[in-house]
Amino acid sequence: MFTGIVQGLATLERVDARPGLSTLALAFPQQQVQQVSVGASVAINGTCLTVTRQDGNVLLFDAMQETLRLTTLGDLTPGDTVNFERAARIGDEIGGHLLSGHVHTTATVVDIERPENNVTIWFEVPGDWPRYLFDKGYVAINGASLTIGEVRGNRFNVHLIPETLRVTTFGQVQVGDRVNIEIDSQTQTIVDTLARLGYDRPASNTTNLGSASN
Repeated sequence: MFTGIVQGLATLERVDARPGLSTLALAFPQQQVQQVSVGASVAINGTCLTVTRQDGNVLLFDAMQETLRLTTLGDLTPGDTVNFERAARIGDEIGGHLLSGHVHTTATVVDIERPENNVTIWFEVPGDWPRYLFDKGYVAINGASLTIGEVRGNRFNVHLIPETLRVTTFGQVQVGDRVNIEIDSQTQTIVDTLARLGYDRPASNTTNLGSASN
């Protein structure tokens, strides 16, 4: 399990691609690889991966074809930075919300607003996933636990303070980028339970809404 509190940034050194499997070699800050062992779980941009080998401050992870298909990890190239969080331990502070590290879908950045001292990013999600997004609800984006600001059809936004921009990859994000999305599990359970009881949430209007900032 993870808490959605990003612990830092790692840099992709190389990708060793084989049929159906890619091995990612990521360089971490030295202090963040202390007492890491083979078999440990680390969330990379919100995707739970297993450490297969360690070489100093470089950790290696295997990502199978299904993981590459469902997440943005297959888009990474050497030099790219990623958010990371080591698995939570009993007694750790839960500063965000509980995450499994299982990515549900990806979203696309469609607009970035820059009011004074903060940034608002709009995302567009595909299919039926907007049914689980609510104003002021929780969502994990690239492994970061965030509060949803506003939902419009199949788009939603989050408001980010300078500290979040500093310690995560959101300070580098651009329109058109894809990000990993993990829906809040409690919200998903409630929505699905109500749907089975006949209280289904109406499908979101997925018509092109134009610029979300208008």
